[in-house]
Amino acid sequence: MSGIEDFYAVIPAGGAGTRLWPLSRSGHPKFLVDVLGTGRTLLQSTVDRLVPLTGSDRLLVVTGTRHRDEVCRQLPSLCGEGPDQVLAEPSPRDSMAAIGLAAAVLAERHGPDVVLGSFAADHVIDGQQVFERTITEAVAAARAGYVTTVGIKATGPSTAYGYIEAADDLEVVRAPSARHVSGFTEKPDADTAWNYLATGRYSWNAGMFVVRAGVLLDHLRTQLPALHDGLREIGAVWDGPARDAVLDATWPTLTKIAIDHAIAEPVARAGGVAVVPGLFGWDDVGDFESLAALLRDSGTSTLGDDDLVLRVGDDADALVVTAGRAVTVVGVPGVVVVDTPDALLVTTVDRAQQVKEAVDTWRARGATHLL
Repeated sequence: MSGIEDFYAVIPAGGAGTRLWPLSRSGHPKFLVDVLGTGRTLLQSTVDRLVPLTGSDRLLVVTGTRHRDEVCRQLPSLCGEGPDQVLAEPSPRDSMAAIGLAAAVLAERHGPDVVLGSFAADHVIDGQQVFERTITEAVAAARAGYVTTVGIKATGPSTAYGYIEAADDLEVVRAPSARHVSGFTEKPDADTAWNYLATGRYSWNAGMFVVRAGVLLDHLRTQLPALHDGLREIGAVWDGPARDAVLDATWPTLTKIAIDHAIAEPVARAGGVAVVPGLFGWDDVGDFESLAALLRDSGTSTLGDDDLVLRVGDDADALVVTAGRAVTVVGVPGVVVVDTPDALLVTTVDRAQQVKEAVDTWRARGATHLL
């Protein structure tokens, strides 16, 4: 054993990453892709980041059944003998069901006092030591009974993220920077975001939650008792022969809801949520504008073979992804070219959010083979 005692990391690995299409597809979403060209996928990088806190034996990945084999191929140490470390969902039921399933399984295996931390499979974090100190504080706040989140220091008035409003100090000895949370706000307009930053009380919501398994399940029983009961029923048989029958009968009936709406928001109103500031670099790689900036910071703007990319009169914001075909860009500022064997995307970084609309159009035309 290494890392923080009785701390388990849960990695919800779902979604299709449609704003990174065609690099990310529903059958092979961005968390399974090496989108930064580092030799490690986003999922593998997430595990690399968490192992120092948990050891490899206290990691759980919750993913869809269609992705389980690839997750196991990328993370073979999680799929050997012993209790399941890759929990496969029959269908997507949003983050509350995924995290709640992990909490129910952990409570059955180790008791309700173990602390779990939920960390998305497809985010990029820079500053490992700062990250580890932040999570250590979050675990201390969780041991004190709080649902604890990590507030990312806002670098600008983004309208793409939700916001966390901090209140007074939490006064937990081993979490000196933790504060009570007044509330959560969904993605605001630009003027509201500017006003938030001016107060100094707001941070970005990166969807990281650290909490004792029993505390999470107790809150869920209060807020959504049917969802709680279904997850506990599944958790009770997960490691036994009745799993498949109970899962098939119960999973489709579970409420589809995000943990933010199910737990974080109502519990914050009751004073039960804390926030620890995350001063490390963070990006959710939400679109090609974000990816282009990350690659530019790393000194590149090409994924694939640099020898097959020619730029003439182009600027540094351009992004080219090639699967082996020669790509030439002539004087198109901020262009994004993503060339895959069966699909080609050409857009610009300032239109990156609209890629999802293109995917929706292909879906409406029945081109499911492209999705």
